[in-house]
Amino acid sequence: MRGDVHRLNRPKGRVGHEQDGVRYAVVVQSDDLATSTVIVAPTSRSARAAIFRPTIEVSGSETQVLVEQLAAVDHTRLGPVVAHLNHTELREIEAALSLVLDLRVSGPTNSADTD
Repeated sequence: MRGDVHRLNRPKGRVGHEQDGVRYAVVVQSDDLATSTVIVAPTSRSARAAIFRPTIEVSGSETQVLVEQLAAVDHTRLGPVVAHLNHTELREIEAALSLVLDLRVSGPTNSADTD
């Protein structure tokens, strides 16, 4: 469910700059999108604060949501739910996603305008 924070079951070992150890991830995918994978944003207690990294509390510790490191993970990688974000926290994540992905609301496009 969107806004759920799960313990992330990571495969053994890490590759490149992937984080190692116990990690949590926030589900950012729409509940209306039924796919074999789930889009999540991982968290980190050691990442530097940034305007595109909202801070949430997980298991009594403040952690940064790394929206710039979105990942599609198999449902089996999601461990138990450890928290659920409130409305304000979800809005902060949506704002960070808009910033990182450069999402802008605009009116409908007219294909004739591109000729």
